Amino acid sequence: QVQLLESGGGLVQPGGSLRLSCLASGSVFRIDVVGWSRQVPGMQREAVASITSAGSTNYADSVKDRFTISRDDAKNTVYLQMNSLEPEDTAVYYCNADVRSIGRSGFYTGNYWGQGTQVTVSS
Repeated sequence: QVQLLESGGGLVQPGGSLRLSCLASGSVFRIDVVGWSRQVPGMQREAVASITSAGSTNYADSVKDRFTISRDDAKNTVYLQMNSLEPEDTAVYYCNADVRSIGRSGFYTGNYWGQGTQVTVSS
């Protein structure tokens, strides 16, 4: 089994920065696509950024030029650097990943979600 653990959330003032981390542990052979999304209570979850195993990235228009997604495959970790934070960025941030593992019957790919980390942008 695979677990994803997000960290790095917290309280920051408008204009500030945070770096979120998503660590994959367990039966990890290879991490494929990883995405960050966020959710405000009562609202739909919103995709924020994604990165493929080749390093191709994609961003929501609302975070382009402010957020940067990156990965360190040696550490099984994906990062979300968030700069110029705005109150509208306040949400619980989740990572999800397609992870390739080796089981008794061979390779398989599963999709996993972390438990989320709270980001609050407020003065």
